Amino acid sequence: MTSITINGEIREVDAPDEMPLLWVIRDLLGLTGTKYGCGIAQCGACTVHLDGRAVRSCVMPVSAVGSRKVTTIEALKNSDAGSRVQKAWLEEEVAQCGYCQSGQLMSAAALIAHVPNPTDAEIDAAMSGNICRCATYERIRRAIKEAVIL
Repeated sequence: MTSITINGEIREVDAPDEMPLLWVIRDLLGLTGTKYGCGIAQCGACTVHLDGRAVRSCVMPVSAVGSRKVTTIEALKNSDAGSRVQKAWLEEEVAQCGYCQSGQLMSAAALIAHVPNPTDAEIDAAMSGNICRCATYERIRRAIKEAVIL
């Protein structure tokens, strides 16, 4: 059994050490907001926070989590940055198909939590690992800028 803190709750999971955190989150804990995209940490759909930093859960073995805290999209609203980003996303009508949006939101919230007033270059750098097949990148940038002032 492995113990992980996820969304503020300590959970015990019966998972092999090498099992990717994504599958622990989705299959063992039933939190399906975090998405599987590519499986090689290139698309960003699986982004979660590990002690407040955006990480790709599809390539992170659950054994690497240790005592750090995992936050998924289901608990993003519980942080100031997360609630501001979610509100801005709605105001800017960012989502089209929506598949990538949980990862996009997680990356954006981690950015503004650590860089309170990011430049366009900082936004581009932080969001560069998140692919949106619908190409809503301009709306994403506007929403991040909106979240800063909310």
